[in-house]
Amino acid sequence: MATVLYITAHPHDKTTSYSMAVGSAFIDSYKASHPDDQVVHIDLYNEQIPNIDAEVFSGWGKLQSGGGFDTLSTGEQSKVGRLNEIVTQFVEADKYVFVTPMWNFSFPPVMKSYIDAVCVAGKTFKYTENGPQGLLGGKKALHIQASGGVYSEGPAAGMEMGHRYIGVIMSFFGITDFNGIFVEGQNAFPDRAAEIKEQAIQKATQAAKDF
Repeated sequence: MATVLYITAHPHDKTTSYSMAVGSAFIDSYKASHPDDQVVHIDLYNEQIPNIDAEVFSGWGKLQSGGGFDTLSTGEQSKVGRLNEIVTQFVEADKYVFVTPMWNFSFPPVMKSYIDAVCVAGKTFKYTENGPQGLLGGKKALHIQASGGVYSEGPAAGMEMGHRYIGVIMSFFGITDFNGIFVEGQNAFPDRAAEIKEQAIQKATQAAKDF
């Protein structure tokens, strides 16, 4: 049995969001095709994800210096403890599905906070004499991204940073099986918006069967 983290970063649901509609179709198809697997939905807009701030650095510093968890202040314990829960859940999963809209050529800030929470030396990667080495080899990931314009190809492709960034992070973790499904162009071609959405849903439904 595999564990899939379905990680969404959108304040809206599938009734109004293109990315969430396609993500929902993917997960429904995945569950039907892999009934024994566990799917865990992480709605980043309803999760407590501490920012990496002075308290976090202070708490980490105390632990690295040999201090026990009880030497941390209440605030440090709360934030460091929660960050450890997040990365532990991430490491223990087998597959990852990220769902985001494109905002200002990237993704919503909650996704960056989440990625920061799981980029932990000794957990998702390690330092070696030859440079960083990912620790999550053999796992797989998918990114579903919606954008009003077309950014996966063509003249605007170089402006897109969300999918490329997640891909770099996955590679950093040792995850080489990384793909994307793009729901794009619905604002540029409003007369085709329904068709664009349906085509992406069909692609997601098919992709889920082999994920």
